[in-house]
Amino acid sequence: MPSNTAELNVGFGTPFELQINFLRNKLQLPTDRWDDIQRSAHDRAFIVAGAAKADLLNDLHQAVIQAAASGKGESEFQKSFKSIVAKHGWSGWTGEGTPEGEAWRARIIYQTNMSTSYAAGRWQQMTEPDYLRLRPYWRYVHNDSVIHPRPLHLSWNGLTLLHDHPFWKTHFAPNGWGCECRIISVSKKDGLASAQAGMGSPPEGWDQIDPKTGAPVGIDKGFDYAPGASIKKSFSDLIASKLINLDAPIGAAMWKTLGPALASERLNSWHTLVDGTAQSMRATSAAQQVHTVEPEVVSLLSDRGVTLDNAAIWMRDTELLHAIRDSKTDRGTALSTDFWRELPTRMDKAAVYIDTVNNNLIYALPIDGKSAKVVVRVNFGEKVQLEGFRDRVVSNFVRTGSVVNEVDLNSGSQYVLLFKK
Repeated sequence: MPSNTAELNVGFGTPFELQINFLRNKLQLPTDRWDDIQRSAHDRAFIVAGAAKADLLNDLHQAVIQAAASGKGESEFQKSFKSIVAKHGWSGWTGEGTPEGEAWRARIIYQTNMSTSYAAGRWQQMTEPDYLRLRPYWRYVHNDSVIHPRPLHLSWNGLTLLHDHPFWKTHFAPNGWGCECRIISVSKKDGLASAQAGMGSPPEGWDQIDPKTGAPVGIDKGFDYAPGASIKKSFSDLIASKLINLDAPIGAAMWKTLGPALASERLNSWHTLVDGTAQSMRATSAAQQVHTVEPEVVSLLSDRGVTLDNAAIWMRDTELLHAIRDSKTDRGTALSTDFWRELPTRMDKAAVYIDTVNNNLIYALPIDGKSAKVVVRVNFGEKVQLEGFRDRVVSNFVRTGSVVNEVDLNSGSQYVLLFKK
């Protein structure tokens, strides 16, 4: 365990195991803009603005990891960046066209990933119970070698607060592009000494929001979070801020790649919502993403003149509560609570129909000699409560479900089979 502050202030050139692991464990997320996802979602995703192809993003991700793990650092990544750009014919990115622009873009990609991964590794270290017992205070440290220091960052230098102070939720460095500030941990004795010296309370107005960035004043857009703090959180923030904002073909393809890696986490998040709703028998419009429309279905719907706004499929606790109540009172066509509890897994295996009368998607699968029919209303506006925001969103929502005879789906012209796994 580090015994002094100097030991903690390592730089980009000296990566440590937790930092490298943080980089390796990120999921590659094709994107057009860096701020397509916000704040803590970056803990889970490796993105490069404009890198929308999976193979390009994979090469960039591996190049960052290799440069960091080998200790060769930014100079190694600069070389890799040039060859990757040439290999994939990547164009249209900021900085393209000049050696200076290419060097700047490579530096931004590498340093941003190294600074946030360093901070994430430090967060993990500093929040370990044994560590907190010995060093419960955290201190903001400004890098004095910065040529053009940001006045507010400089004013926070030396600020020492308990580790659970709200300040650290938004001001845990880095706090912007190129920010080289650090957070270190200190003993209770040092923390109390800082308080006596006038550095034990954040400045007045520290949590004032800059309307231009949506972040506290002095912090760049999207940097108002603590890297690494959300590693163990549900992926719902990532999905809510990314998948719902992507065109359906891109989102469906992305989920086909990422879905298997997130299946267990997705199911655990859903179980939490179902169990909580069943216990309280109350709804708050909380929503969980339970599935994503398959790429094949997106394409077939387009051929039929139906363009999805996005590929995400959600279910709110409002509709879930109705389904749970029905399961307790209607023994005929109602689906059981156990069925709804495993809904994400079941939808992964379901056949997909279109209801040509109501323009809904129908997810159907065998159950006890009959079929379970889950109705998804597409391009529907609902008011939802997601982690981080409450708003009206347009997406695809599970509205209801029931037990039906399979022959009812395959006879007549109302239901047309689109896709069968």
